[in-house]
Amino acid sequence: MSRFFSEKYKALAPYVPGEQPKDMRYIKLNTNESPFAPPKSVVKAVKEQAGKCNLYSDPTCSALVEKASQVFNVKKTQILPTNGSDEVLNFAFMAFCDKNTPAVFADITYGFYSVFAELNGVPYKTIPLKEDFTIDYREYCGVNATVFIANPNAPTGIALSKAEIEEILRSNPNNVVVIDEAYVDFGGESCVDLINKYDNLLVTQTFSKSRSLAGARLGFGFACESLIADLNAIKYSTNPYNVNRMTMEAGRIALCEQAYFDKKCQEICQTRAYTTAELRRLGFTVLSSKTNFLFVKSPKISGQELYERLKAKGVLVRHFNGERIKEFNRVTIGTKKQMDIFLSCVEEIVKEKQNEKSE
Repeated sequence: MSRFFSEKYKALAPYVPGEQPKDMRYIKLNTNESPFAPPKSVVKAVKEQAGKCNLYSDPTCSALVEKASQVFNVKKTQILPTNGSDEVLNFAFMAFCDKNTPAVFADITYGFYSVFAELNGVPYKTIPLKEDFTIDYREYCGVNATVFIANPNAPTGIALSKAEIEEILRSNPNNVVVIDEAYVDFGGESCVDLINKYDNLLVTQTFSKSRSLAGARLGFGFACESLIADLNAIKYSTNPYNVNRMTMEAGRIALCEQAYFDKKCQEICQTRAYTTAELRRLGFTVLSSKTNFLFVKSPKISGQELYERLKAKGVLVRHFNGERIKEFNRVTIGTKKQMDIFLSCVEEIVKEKQNEKSE
C-alpha cells in the first residue's frame, strides 16, 4: 500500500476471489463456474463482435434488453444489464444506502456485501444464521434498513421461499429489498415476477453460473422503472459503456438458447443429488442445496486439512476460515466424471486419515 492511498480506504478488506493456481492442472470445484462450455452459437457471436472492438458498445444494451424483456416477461425499462451481477449489487449499495439508511444481511453469506458496504462508507448490520444455517426471514421484517439476501444463499446453498421473501418486502415498505438470485436456476424460486407488485424490490441475476458465461461478466438488475432509473443514474455517472459488445451479444444469444441451459442445469442438479448421497454415505454432513455447489463437512477430518489434501491430489474446493464454518468446504458441482474423481479422492483421504489415527 502506497503512502498516497486514501485514508478512507486504508482499513478496507477486499473481497478474496477463489484461487486460480497455475502450478498444475486441477479439477476446479472452487468457484462455482459451470463445467459446460456455452453453445457454439454464443461462441460464434463473440467472434463476430470481436472484429468491431474499435467501436464503443451500445450503452443502453438495447438488443440484449429487448431479448431479456421477452424471456423474463418484464418491461425493457425494468432491466439494467451490468458488468456481472457484482456491479449492480455495488450500484445498489451506492444508490439505496447511506449513513441514515444502513444495510443488513446475513453473517454468513456472499462476502462482497460487507466489502461493498465498507467501500461505500455504508453502516451495516449482520444477522446470524440459525444453528442449521438457515435464514430466519422474520429477523429481516421491519428492520428499517436496505436488505440484501442471497437466495439461495452462498456458501450454504439453502433457499428461502417466495412467500417468505414477500413477507420481508411487505414489512419494509420504505426500504429497498435486494434479492441476489445468482443461483436461482438450480432449484430456487425467482422473485423477478414480483417487481410489478413491490416497488421496493430489486432482483439481481448473473450469467456466470447457469449460463456458462463467468468469463464474459454479465448480470442483470430487475426492478420497477423508478429503481432502475436510480441505478442508471449511478451507471451513467461511473461507466456508461459497462457491458462490452462481445459480452452483450453473447448474453443475447445465450437467452435464445434456453433449452440448452435448462438441460445443463438439470444435469447439474442430478449430479448434485448423486454427489450428496455419496458424501453422506461416507459420513459427511451435507447441507440441503438449491445451487450448483454443496456445503459439506466430515467428522473424520478438519475442513482445512481436507481442502489441503484434495488440492495436493489435484482437486480444488473452497475453504472458508470463519469460526462457524471453518470445518466446512464448498464444493462446486462439475461433470459426473469430475465428481467421481472428487469422491474417489475424498474416500482415499478419509481412509488415509483413519489409518494415521490407528498407527
